Amino acid sequence: MDPHQDMNPSAEASHTVFTARDLCKTYQMGEVQVKALQDVDLDIRRGEFIVLLGPSGSGKSTLLNILGGLDRPSSGSARFAEHELTGASDADLTRYRREHVGFVFQFYNLIPSLTVRENVELVTDIANNPMPAAEALRMVGLEERLDHFPSQLSGGEQQRVAIARAIVKRPEVLLCDEPTGALDYVTGKLVLEVIERINRELGTTAIVITHNAAIAGMADRVLHLGGGRIQKIDVNAHKISPSELSW
Repeated sequence: MDPHQDMNPSAEASHTVFTARDLCKTYQMGEVQVKALQDVDLDIRRGEFIVLLGPSGSGKSTLLNILGGLDRPSSGSARFAEHELTGASDADLTRYRREHVGFVFQFYNLIPSLTVRENVELVTDIANNPMPAAEALRMVGLEERLDHFPSQLSGGEQQRVAIARAIVKRPEVLLCDEPTGALDYVTGKLVLEVIERINRELGTTAIVITHNAAIAGMADRVLHLGGGRIQKIDVNAHKISPSELSW
């Protein structure tokens, strides 16, 4: 597949933030080799909203983890801007994640004994140029809950705290692995609205894993994965807002 095909016109003028070539990842499971990714070629532009769509085992999380510096490919290359990720040392990958990437997972991983503000401030201590924790929480609509503890919040509110924690360091990319997977329909849409707002207002490149095909409508491009390969790429000429999604 040509990694340059179906490039969103509005994104063409911006810079490439991720480049992957011949990306492969094989796991050894006992005596069996499992090919999680096979020959993936991909370019992602700064400021794009990308949805990775596919069933369990299609390679979505493996691809996201390699782009986020949490895993290494077995072969091929992956690059973030001027950073070569493939041969980077553990220290280099740690620095890359700290300085450039925000992660949001299906489970919120908040520290129960810390307030909302304190959970977010944990990240500001290690970031180069963080925004105030209160500003990040305002962006996710939780400015009134700064001094509450996670146990006093709903699941959707906890996920929004997790998003605030991810964006407080002003990352260039926001990588989200099933961010609505543990949420109900209404709450899931609220979380998607927050991610869309971060992408639109801050220009943060957003990559969202989901198995929910309805979410694809809000993306610039949709990468359909299957069997460890990108099977096709769809471009949304007219993106819809999260409030218009239904499933």
